[in-house]
Amino acid sequence: METSNNIKVKLESLKNWFMRYSKIILPIILVLCVALTIVIAIQANRRKVEQEESAVASEEGSTEDGMLQEVPQVPLEEASPEIKELFNTYYTAMVEGDTETMTQMVYYLDTTEILRAAETSKYIESYPPLEIYTKAGPREGTYIVYVYADLKFYDYDKPVPGMRTYYVCTDEDGKLYINEDGEESESELHYMREVQLQEDVVDLNNKAAVAYNDMIAEDKTLADFLVNLADEIEKNVGETLVRAEGNEETEESEEPDATDSEDSNESEMVVTKVKTTDVVNIRTSDSETADKLGKAAVGDEFRLLETKGNGWSKVEYNGKEAYIKSDFLEPSETETASADDEEDTSTQQENNEQTASTDTTGTVTVKETVRIRAGASETSEKISTAYEGDKLEVIMKQADGWTKIKYNGKTAYVKSDYVE
Repeated sequence: METSNNIKVKLESLKNWFMRYSKIILPIILVLCVALTIVIAIQANRRKVEQEESAVASEEGSTEDGMLQEVPQVPLEEASPEIKELFNTYYTAMVEGDTETMTQMVYYLDTTEILRAAETSKYIESYPPLEIYTKAGPREGTYIVYVYADLKFYDYDKPVPGMRTYYVCTDEDGKLYINEDGEESESELHYMREVQLQEDVVDLNNKAAVAYNDMIAEDKTLADFLVNLADEIEKNVGETLVRAEGNEETEESEEPDATDSEDSNESEMVVTKVKTTDVVNIRTSDSETADKLGKAAVGDEFRLLETKGNGWSKVEYNGKEAYIKSDFLEPSETETASADDEEDTSTQQENNEQTASTDTTGTVTVKETVRIRAGASETSEKISTAYEGDKLEVIMKQADGWTKIKYNGKTAYVKSDYVE
């Protein structure tokens, strides 16, 4: 009871003190409340800024494939036996002008690069043993390969040093191949750029550059020779492309001779639609650097407008012209091209079925050694090799640059450019 009275007395005393000094205490309390509000607002704003900065940093450090991966600092290594074999075979094919082997080892060589390789081989006499080094690539089963080589040209008495960098991948069967398709993601390109800046790679590049520059500085004849050689190769490649385009136009504009009137009445199969064999980009023009219009899935079908000699096909996409690499397409629909305009639809369909069967429509003669393949693609399985003068039973000449034939009782394919 006494304790309760003491508490009441103290509360009453506190109340009297507060009332006496209220004019001083209330402003102080108000100031403290305002200060507390300001502190809370500053902290909230700071958290917001930090979150925004974190989002920006995350966005800058990411790509369409996700975060840019960290590039490991691993030393250059001597290439494995498998990679050494790959590049020794590749350089041998390059010296010999064996573009068939090169196209099997490289994905993807377009027509111009194939012609340039064939033309360059005419000037290369040999190469000594290669120095081959590797670093791990951006994905499992990939490698960045550095090849240092001294090439010996026919018209110059000293070997010329040089170094090239290659991106090597492993296919689903575990086979190594050189990747030249130019379709690397931003993450892969970032990884490669970072590796190129590593000290041991810079030293290796400098070794080749110094050796080359020293030779050029000491021998003006070599400098002139290399400049003239490059110009000569490009000129010859350009002339070959022009001739090829001219031949195509001539063949298209040629009218049948009167003596061939019987042949003109015969039906010929022409590919009108194609479908994709893999996921592939659809582009605005026939270039790997052209803008992407979309991406085709396996089995997507397109109307074929033109098969170009540079490895691309012009197709109809959303009512407009677009381009897809021919290697990723195969015929899905054909029609009969006949001189008889009065032939009705039912007869055309019947001819389509007959011509698409195993019945042959004649023979073609091999103009130059060519591979016989299981499918209409340079990556298809090799069945055999046909040589100049060989006769092949033809089933259908396709608009995609391949001729379907019957070989040993089975359907096979050869490139149309090599038969007539």
